Amino acid sequence: MSTTVILVLSLVALLLLLIVLYISYNNREIALRKEAEAQRGKIAAVRDRMFQIIREQANVSTEYREAFEKIYPEIIAGRYAQGGGLMKWITEANPEFDTSLYRTVQNSIEVQRTAFTSAQNRMLDIINQRATLLEQMPSTWFISNKSEIEYEVITTSATKQTMATGVDDYTFGYK
Repeated sequence: MSTTVILVLSLVALLLLLIVLYISYNNREIALRKEAEAQRGKIAAVRDRMFQIIREQANVSTEYREAFEKIYPEIIAGRYAQGGGLMKWITEANPEFDTSLYRTVQNSIEVQRTAFTSAQNRMLDIINQRATLLEQMPSTWFISNKSEIEYEVITTSATKQTMATGVDDYTFGYK
């Protein structure tokens, strides 16, 4: 084989390699961008579901409390209004307000907030993977779409203030 043929074959192989790298890195970038778009929808769905579950469970707890508040005075008044002394030795257990519904709401809040945080953390991971792909060599040479994925973490105003000022003096209601 002549030197010219070897040189041409080497150039063709190099060109094929560059084309494969270009396609591969661009496909990975596209996949991450599409995953970020899908994750944005998942975050909205998780947040919506979180508030629906909490709202529904809180409504059940409120209705239970209101019903208990209505019937309890009548039950107690009916029991002790009769002054008969013959059966005073019989004692009855007064109805007790069941707080398990509130524990259920509290647990749901914790579980749903954790799911919401996980969905946001996944979005940040996707953005980080893509940013790394865009900055590392050799992928940075081949990726054509370098536009940023815009996402602002959903958080409380207290956290935003802490991040802006660098001061964390929240006391959880204690002074």
